[in-house]
Amino acid sequence: MREGTPAPRPQGDAPANALPATEQALAAAGDLDLLPLPQLLQRLHDANASSAQAVAAALPQVERVVDLLVAGWRRGGRLVMVGAGTSGRIAAAEAAECPPTFGTAPERVVAVLAGGERALREAVEGAEDDAAAGGGAMDGLAVGPADLVLGVSASGTAPFVVAAVRRAAERRAPTAGLTAVATSPLAVAAGIPLVLATGPEAVAGSTRMKAGTAQKMALNLLTTAAMIRLGHVYGNRMVDFQPTNAKLRARAVRTVAEVAHVAPAAAEAALETCAWRVKPAIVCAALRVGAPEAERLLAAAEGDLRRVWRGRAAVARGDLEGRDRTVWG
Repeated sequence: MREGTPAPRPQGDAPANALPATEQALAAAGDLDLLPLPQLLQRLHDANASSAQAVAAALPQVERVVDLLVAGWRRGGRLVMVGAGTSGRIAAAEAAECPPTFGTAPERVVAVLAGGERALREAVEGAEDDAAAGGGAMDGLAVGPADLVLGVSASGTAPFVVAAVRRAAERRAPTAGLTAVATSPLAVAAGIPLVLATGPEAVAGSTRMKAGTAQKMALNLLTTAAMIRLGHVYGNRMVDFQPTNAKLRARAVRTVAEVAHVAPAAAEAALETCAWRVKPAIVCAALRVGAPEAERLLAAAEGDLRRVWRGRAAVARGDLEGRDRTVWG
């Protein structure tokens, strides 16, 4: 057979339109192995560019999921993401980032991965096909009405994920399904189908590419928007991050200094007083109160700095006379 000639399709193959889009071959990428490297990279990059478009088209659904998450979170609920394979690993990465970025307790953003922790490093044979394990995981976590259960599966067919979402709904937890296929079992099972229609992959079936990129973008949007709504961001500054290294400690000093309108030395002193917790240090520095009072004010305002400012505006405006008052916004 001449180089570059497509191999004949074996008899018995399903026609392309019988396959989910994530399993179909992208016609425009049929010659990847023949391309010079610059063209190969450009072709792969061009294919991935559609991921952002798919997320943009799904923003109304992302908004609905954010609203559910925020409402449940305020009642003490959790975000429980359930995935298998690549999708599960993307969900696990998102869950791992929330505590250091937003100061959330690890048990409040949970990733449930088919095959368990081992599946983070390697494929676990048959794990995603174990529907009983998916449902059992929801029972084990005792998910309920305050929790949001988000199934993540590019094809939307992973039995572990679909069963988990169905069981969560039976336990009266709100559910959403992040998938690339609108007609998939996951989209049908989820209370909110969050469909990122990325279509066939440049490397057929390799959903770590377009579909995975879109999933990562959507999860970043979802968790970040929710945490902003919940007061973990002030303006565009993280105020609940954990300063666990030199770079982050320097950021903490800058953040307190900029938000509270104090000198860096005063910001660092406030951070020391507050055991390097950024948000209480901002309150200490801005209102010139001790750590216990800062904690009390934050608790009364449910952690929302702007509510703290509104509650103390009459007294504090006099303290900050002549300075930029954007802190009271």
